[in-house]
Amino acid sequence: MSRDQHGPEAPLVSALAINVAVPEPLQWTDTRRGEEYVLQSITVRLLPDGTLAAKAYGRPVAGGRGGYVSFAVPSRPELASLISEAASFAATRWGAHRGLG
Repeated sequence: MSRDQHGPEAPLVSALAINVAVPEPLQWTDTRRGEEYVLQSITVRLLPDGTLAAKAYGRPVAGGRGGYVSFAVPSRPELASLISEAASFAATRWGAHRGLG
């Protein structure tokens, strides 16, 4: 939703994002720059039009510290469901916030 829909005094929120752990049975591997990664988390962003965008992150299979590299999330129903459920859960938690602690 844009600021225009809430009036000129509404705060301008530039991003809403959550990090979602990928349960082990749903994790997958992908290769970047010759190094194989196991993808263990997904960063989900809420776009201004209300749709979601997602990128996956993980660790090198060989161990050690790999670069912070994003990967596309495969088009799999179980991953789409995880992302959708996480976004809905996050919305509930945001809506129930209790202010600064």
